[in-house]
Amino acid sequence: MSERPPHRRPATFRLDDPGVTVIDADDASRLPRGAVRVTPEADPAMLPVPLEMPLPPMRRGLRWSAVFWTGIAGLILLGLGLGVVNLIEDLFARSEGFGFLGLAFACAAALATGVVAAREAFGLMRLATIEKLHRRAEAALASDDHKESLGIVRELLGIAHQNPQLARARATLKGHLDDIIDGADLIRLAERELMTPLDQEARRLVSSAAQRVSIVTAVSPRASIDVLFVFAASLRLIRQLARLYGGRPGALGMISLMRHVIAHVAITGGMAASDSLVQQVLGHGIAAKLSERLGEGILNGLLTARLGLAAIDVTRPLPFTALPRPALGDLAKDLLRKREGEE
Repeated sequence: MSERPPHRRPATFRLDDPGVTVIDADDASRLPRGAVRVTPEADPAMLPVPLEMPLPPMRRGLRWSAVFWTGIAGLILLGLGLGVVNLIEDLFARSEGFGFLGLAFACAAALATGVVAAREAFGLMRLATIEKLHRRAEAALASDDHKESLGIVRELLGIAHQNPQLARARATLKGHLDDIIDGADLIRLAERELMTPLDQEARRLVSSAAQRVSIVTAVSPRASIDVLFVFAASLRLIRQLARLYGGRPGALGMISLMRHVIAHVAITGGMAASDSLVQQVLGHGIAAKLSERLGEGILNGLLTARLGLAAIDVTRPLPFTALPRPALGDLAKDLLRKREGEE
């Protein structure tokens, strides 16, 4: 428990009174009788600025689970390759035409496998680049390093160059790269210029996904259908948010994103945050009018919105500093307003 300051009775005095003495709080010297002791408070501008909770760090180093699955995958690939070789040999033994046809199919499958593997590797590298950029931006905001901030903004422009929606924002930001701007202010400028339209679209995507989940789970006859639809809607939402902010996740990238999103939700307060979610539903004065299924639909929609907000934190290349973070309460109001309009 924090120590309480010593209590003293209220007193009045003039600042120009010679009996008034300004003294530090840690000064233990005794003052003459009748003197008034004034202890200056800390300047709020000099206090440390609280930063947002960082993304959960990725585990580095060798993991035995990765070694196990790598070994299993290698054995499966060797078995499949040996089976294909034996099949082609059997086809050549039966007929030369069948042999060449089987060889052509095997070459096409190998080419497609190589292309898919390259796309998966590119997607994982892209996600790793965005995550690294996010962490570098957090460090640059704390250190106010202009050179590092300039490199971050240039990389951010490279990620956003294929988005036509950001053409004007990119041109405006490029015009300020040679200006004399502090490092932290340059990061905030890039966030305002590049992230504003993306954040608006991200909020629309999360709100739409929450509304779809709310409607479908409210009218769904079986709980299994609810689970499958919520899972599919969550995957689709995370993929859309990752593409919106510059990522191109494949199958492996989506697995990695899901792990990070769930870890981020767990660190920042849990999936349901049950008390706050229930208060948001009940606080709008419509709890008495909601049926059981409708209430479940709204709660599932809020959970989907919570997952979407966590996905924004994970896939966004810059932390929230100059722009406000989307709040679950605002999305809950949109969802409840939508439901009230349908009744």
